[in-house]
Amino acid sequence: MNSLKVARVALRAVRPAPALRRGYADVAPDKLRLTLALPHQAMYKSQDVVQVNIPAESGEMGILAQHVPSIEQLKPGLVEIIEEAGGNKQFFLSGGFATVQPGSVLSINAVEGYPLEDFSAENVRNQISEAQKIASGSGSEQDKAEANIELEVLESLQAALK
Repeated sequence: MNSLKVARVALRAVRPAPALRRGYADVAPDKLRLTLALPHQAMYKSQDVVQVNIPAESGEMGILAQHVPSIEQLKPGLVEIIEEAGGNKQFFLSGGFATVQPGSVLSINAVEGYPLEDFSAENVRNQISEAQKIASGSGSEQDKAEANIELEVLESLQAALK
């Protein structure tokens, strides 16, 4: 018997009978288990939530239990968490990654993140003015590039505060 036939026979021997198989929806929970981590703090540690809305590079996404597994790069923006008790929490993240895993597990990793209520709309407007001056000024290319990145983050924050 050649090695391919042996492998096929062995595979058939370890497969469970089709009647005993369980589908993905049969074992998936109805809640989403969320971990939201920053380098210096875990804001959520494997807590059950109903839904999480994220600012993915591919577009805004709402993630519920039983979501298809995926990895999404996050752009600066608002993450909204809808908790089991019906409350909502909003965090502004500077960017990062969200990983949806089988079994309704969502992990969000970001460099910086703060509760939205920690921000002042007036301070954001003032920082936008300063960054615009630097971006359009006669400074170095590095200063202009940094100011443009700062503008992108601040404009996203300003939109979230409205």
